[in-house]
Amino acid sequence: MGAFSGLSEKLSHIFAKMKNKGKLTELEVKQAMREVRIALLEADVNLSVVKQFVSNVSEKAVGDDILKGLNPTQQVIKIVNDELVAIMGGSHSKIEISSKPPTVILMCGLQGSGKTTMCGKLAVMLRKQGKKPMLVACDIYRPAAIKQLQVVGKNANVPVFEMGQVDPQKIVKAALKEAERTASDVMIVDTAGRLHIDDKLMDEIAGLKKTLSPSEILLVVDSMTGQDAVNVAQKFNEVMDVTGVVLTKLDGDTRGGAALSIRAVTGKPIKFCGTGEKLSDVEIFYPDRMASRILGMGDVLTLIEKAQNAYSEEEAKEMQRKLKERSFTLNDYLDQFDKMRKMGNMQQMLQMIPGLSGKLKGQDLELDEKKLAQTKAIIQSMTMYEREHPEEIKSSRKKRIAAGSGTSIQDINSLLKQFAQMRDMMSRLSSQGGRRGMMGRMPF
Repeated sequence: MGAFSGLSEKLSHIFAKMKNKGKLTELEVKQAMREVRIALLEADVNLSVVKQFVSNVSEKAVGDDILKGLNPTQQVIKIVNDELVAIMGGSHSKIEISSKPPTVILMCGLQGSGKTTMCGKLAVMLRKQGKKPMLVACDIYRPAAIKQLQVVGKNANVPVFEMGQVDPQKIVKAALKEAERTASDVMIVDTAGRLHIDDKLMDEIAGLKKTLSPSEILLVVDSMTGQDAVNVAQKFNEVMDVTGVVLTKLDGDTRGGAALSIRAVTGKPIKFCGTGEKLSDVEIFYPDRMASRILGMGDVLTLIEKAQNAYSEEEAKEMQRKLKERSFTLNDYLDQFDKMRKMGNMQQMLQMIPGLSGKLKGQDLELDEKKLAQTKAIIQSMTMYEREHPEEIKSSRKKRIAAGSGTSIQDINSLLKQFAQMRDMMSRLSSQGGRRGMMGRMPF
């Protein structure tokens, strides 16, 4: 499902009813805004944020130029979109890089928020940007926390500095010297978490802030906790004056209220969001792209960025040629699955394609390991001729392939149908890409 799926569905339903009416009256706009208010509250958005949001939209949406103009519903949706962008911060906020290395990023948050893993995710992201990050283990209260950071660092291919369970002040002072010695230009400090906010935790982090003078103090909050996440952000910000917020578990079945409330309540930007369990599952938080997803309008720019990381330019051009010429085979299909796994969750990616999210309901497009293993087994049980001419796979061939792959004829029918649907969809997107430019940069 993912964040905002419930809210997105409700807003789409509200606007669909408006579209059916053609012209709009002030009363109809106000009725729609009441429904939007309920949808936002059910998504666990902060009450004062909801009140301000609805007030702003209502004020702008009931003017004569809107109600009597062409496509009044589209204009109302644009106002809603603009206000969503505004409450989430307007534009994206970059990491502050220090003019004198190392850039110090102090990571703080409650236990269980995903802070330690996020240290690794940011390290991977910064390494891709040409930086040389180092992780520093300052969570000295849980012995497992140091081990966890070491595992994360190994998986991220980033060095981890640790001195065991000694005074964090000693650790960071030694870490600064180590960063200088190894020419590490970014130092990501994993601080202690607690199950709840207490004075000792705050005093310790405040002390580290004083010693390190960090470029960034990033607060990691679990978006699954809704308004609790906003309360935690508020309390940390009062003591620490954080520079930004990182939302984790935005891929979970969360109502999204934290993302829509934190900026408005704390005044601090959301800088990154975690979208899965892998170290590559982290995105820069773009308020405009997030608003577009919430309103069911897709997020092509993020999809393009993910695709560019998974595909070389030559591979992308070759795939586009095959799709245009309809020479896309089952071998290519299998290769695409492997490439898409690099890009992240299949369902999330398809939700980013404009106009497609609403059409996906009820379609089994989940990409899980079990399904992928079955798909591989079926295709590998086919001859090269069959892989290149799937339309030739009739009853007797299906029986042989089913026996060879340990699957049923129904499984094979399902795969062939899914292949045909995906080939058609990708061919349409590919041909649109030539005309629209943006989709032309896509790999398919």
